[in-house]
Amino acid sequence: MKGRTIILDHIQGREAAALMVDGKLDDFLIAADAPAPGTIYRARAERAIKGQGGMFLTTPDGPAFLRQVKGLAPGEMLLVQVTGYAEPGKALPVTNRILFKSRYAIVTPDAPGLNISRSIRDDEERDRLLVIAHEQMDGSPFGLILRSGCQGADADEIAEDIAAMRALAEQVVNDTGNAPETLSEGDGPHVLAWREWVEPAEVSTQAGGFADYGVLEALDAARGASHPLAGGAHMYVELTRALVAVDVNTGSDGSLAAGTKANFACAKELPRALRVRGLGGQITLDLAPMPKKDRRGFESALRAAFRADSEETILAGWTPLGHYELQRKRGRIPLSEVLK
Repeated sequence: MKGRTIILDHIQGREAAALMVDGKLDDFLIAADAPAPGTIYRARAERAIKGQGGMFLTTPDGPAFLRQVKGLAPGEMLLVQVTGYAEPGKALPVTNRILFKSRYAIVTPDAPGLNISRSIRDDEERDRLLVIAHEQMDGSPFGLILRSGCQGADADEIAEDIAAMRALAEQVVNDTGNAPETLSEGDGPHVLAWREWVEPAEVSTQAGGFADYGVLEALDAARGASHPLAGGAHMYVELTRALVAVDVNTGSDGSLAAGTKANFACAKELPRALRVRGLGGQITLDLAPMPKKDRRGFESALRAAFRADSEETILAGWTPLGHYELQRKRGRIPLSEVLK
């Protein structure tokens, strides 16, 4: 099945969204029991952790941990936003740099100025968007970023989106409460799909869509460790308590370049394999044998693959044992934690 299809459905009683590209599951979002990234709290500072350069906070959903807390004293109230999912048994990761993000607009209370995505290069289009931005943000001290999805979008829709984010930002930032409270919920899978999957696609909202479009079969495969690669190779993606381990095998290919081909195929497929499994944190690649002269090309392929990925990923580099390490934001909940 060629083309892009977005399927909005439910699975095991949870709201979920799937993106199918040319018949393959390219991305998957599912509601979790934990607070969603983007949730905003009024939180209370509790105690500093000097060795880690952070502080524990009290929120309505339990303890949170904030890094870089210079000048913050215990007992103070502050606004924080959930940045990802916590590891089991750990505090929620939060930031005090709040963003109000939608399909077209990001309102930035701490960063004034009007900005347009650098991916929009047409001068006439940038001028059109700047006019809309100035009209909607007139008189506001907040900053605004217009996202790449604005290119070619209807002016009224963009203006409405900016106005909604500005109003929400003003409501939250001007809050005067004095106790821990949830001020804004993070977006669920269906809203996230509308917000982030902006390229043209067929959209299905019918109940049972996951079965009709092959999403259930793809999820069954993703819940296993094996992920097929081009040329008959495989990589095995396994979540442990400490890290995500990825093992690359050449399969039946016995040629001299088998390891190099398998590793380059891994580089291309790895972002999708991690997205659909909801995996992040420390990631270690145990690659197939290949000459050291091919390492630079592998890194370039890996960097290109992650450039278009939705989650921030740091390519840390090679270990003395020849493994390759990455650090990926925990912006998704692992499938193994929500689907039984």
